[in-house]
Amino acid sequence: MRKILGITLGGLQKKTITLVLIMLLIMLAAFAGVSTYQNKMLVNVVGATRADQQEAISQVSEETMQEMLERALVSSTTLRADLEDSEFSEIVNNVYMLQTMAQGLLESRHSFDPLQPSLPDPALNGTPSAMVLCEEGVDYTQSEYLGIIAHMSSAMIAMHHNSDKIDGCYIGLADGTDLCIDEKAANKLDENGDPIPFPVRERPWYRGAIEADGLYFTGVEHDAFSNRLLVTCSVPIKLDGEVVGVAGIDIVLETMADFTSADTARGTYAYVVNDRGQVILGPEGRGVFELSDRTVDLHRMGNNKLSQFVDKALRQTTGLQAIDIQGNLYYMVGSPMPTVGWAVISVVDKVVTEQPKNLMLSEYNRINEEASDKFSDGTARTKWTTAFILLGVFLIGLGAALFAARRIVKPIEKMTKSIVRSSQTGELFQMEDSYRTDDEIELLAEAFDDLSKKTKRYIGQITEITAEKERINTELSLATKIQAAMMPHIFPAFPGRPEFDVYASMNPAKEVGGDFYDFFLVDDDHLCMVMADVSGKGIPAALFMMASKIILQSCAMLGQSPAEILTKTNEAICSNNQVEMFVTVWLGILEISTGKLTAANAGHEYPVLKKAGGGFELLRDKHGLVIGAMDGVRYKEYELQLEPGAKLFVYTDGVPEATNGDKEMFGLDRMLTALNEIPDAEPKDVLEHVRTAVDIFVRDAEQFDDITMLCMEYYGKDLHSHDSESKG
Repeated sequence: MRKILGITLGGLQKKTITLVLIMLLIMLAAFAGVSTYQNKMLVNVVGATRADQQEAISQVSEETMQEMLERALVSSTTLRADLEDSEFSEIVNNVYMLQTMAQGLLESRHSFDPLQPSLPDPALNGTPSAMVLCEEGVDYTQSEYLGIIAHMSSAMIAMHHNSDKIDGCYIGLADGTDLCIDEKAANKLDENGDPIPFPVRERPWYRGAIEADGLYFTGVEHDAFSNRLLVTCSVPIKLDGEVVGVAGIDIVLETMADFTSADTARGTYAYVVNDRGQVILGPEGRGVFELSDRTVDLHRMGNNKLSQFVDKALRQTTGLQAIDIQGNLYYMVGSPMPTVGWAVISVVDKVVTEQPKNLMLSEYNRINEEASDKFSDGTARTKWTTAFILLGVFLIGLGAALFAARRIVKPIEKMTKSIVRSSQTGELFQMEDSYRTDDEIELLAEAFDDLSKKTKRYIGQITEITAEKERINTELSLATKIQAAMMPHIFPAFPGRPEFDVYASMNPAKEVGGDFYDFFLVDDDHLCMVMADVSGKGIPAALFMMASKIILQSCAMLGQSPAEILTKTNEAICSNNQVEMFVTVWLGILEISTGKLTAANAGHEYPVLKKAGGGFELLRDKHGLVIGAMDGVRYKEYELQLEPGAKLFVYTDGVPEATNGDKEMFGLDRMLTALNEIPDAEPKDVLEHVRTAVDIFVRDAEQFDDITMLCMEYYGKDLHSHDSESKG
């Protein structure tokens, strides 16, 4: 036996050391095996937990979004139906008022003398007036009751004047005569100036009221004297139990256009369905149901679930229902309009509702990837730490090895059980004191704890963000409608003025814009036209635009010249322009009787003029300083003589500065080329042609600026008279 460093090699000591070494190696091998098994088990549990959490997030998010959508859509649809139903209630009350007045007059007809109603007078075109219409071969002067009913003329004119929903009101009598109140006397005369026969008793509103023996709403019908689509409310008039006539009121569908202009960019649409299941109103040219010239019958689409949903919506407010239409799934809510027996149906594309869920899952995957990277790094460090611990255990003995094994294995085992329980019950993983080992195990536990907290917090944030986004979009949609209503938007704008024609359009780059146009009659012989562009975009520019428009129109109505109008407007804006915004303005006043155009330019784009028989040319007029830049500015004006056939085209910089994907601008040359491609077209066609040319040029490029245009064609009195004689 030999001694080395006081240790005897051989004998009992050798066996003891050998036994200890064997035991240590076995224990170390067992410890390594257990650690490897626990690590693999933890990885598997983490993977399974990740899949379960993704499924739970998807399910919770979808249920939350569907619940929020149902509350919001049911509320908004019911409100839409109530608001629109109240409008029809007003019409119903007015119809019953006409019925009561007519029956009262007829019952006391012997107490006063009959009046002699007038035929349609073209001189009153554009002004609500009373006129008599009759069927072919009927002599209205021989009518027994028409002269009595004529006493209602003033009341019916007042009713028409006080409601922007009424297009016309009338009393049709059983003898083939009709007392009509509207603003379109001219279209009831033929080319020779004679009244056009009107088949009173054949009209749907007349026959429907008699057949119903009470209140009756027609479907969507064409006006007898024009192609305008309208709905008529009517009720029979009785004398001594016999029907002697029918009272009716026309409602033009254009007055309901804003009602259905939902936010289609977000996949949300609104429709009005009548009692026969026909879509009578909705977004034109887009949406779920493609509207034809008249209606779409939802019962004939071959979709039983949709048909049943429509029938239920006509009776009561429905809950949120998912309906498949041509392979696409949509959420729908319907609410009835009791007065007319119609319903409002709101539709949301299911793809839109899935966006928050997809966004949340994407963010969850990102967080998981970061946690996986941290786990991999921690595992690598754990391997080296374990190797050093094993070496220490080997050197210091069995006791230290067991202590180290318990310190490493026990937290991992407990963490694994916690994760397994979390995957089974859905509870979030929570940090515990037993995981605070000041090594990679604590880092792993903190990573899981942080991931669980972030997941819970992120679900709450997504819910709040979705609700806030819905509120902002609703407010922007309302702002867009308010701004559109501030500018003239009914065309033809002056149907009673044949000396000229004017048309304008504005397409904002954002929900609301800074451009604006305006045109109005200062008096019977002067037409004021305005084209302006406010600095900036969005809500601030829209607010400054509204203030500038009101000031310009107020100054113009005082009867001042264009230079004086711009000077007064500049003074008013500069007096309180704390935001230091400005507006470019071109303003012209046309003397209708002579064709003389007086104009002034405050830093705006050059106008374009087409003389009679010629082409469009740029008019490089003198520019003054933009309005709002400096107080005390005086503006100059100039005059142009327009001959019959001349056209004026004004615009904002959004037209020439429209840019395509190659950063190339549309430019003035392309604009003039587009104008001269159809020099003799009507103003509306001119603007549509220029806008088409711009769209073709920019293609898919984003619109960065508002595009606003106005075109006026001067006919003159002599030219109009000549055209009328040639047509006659």
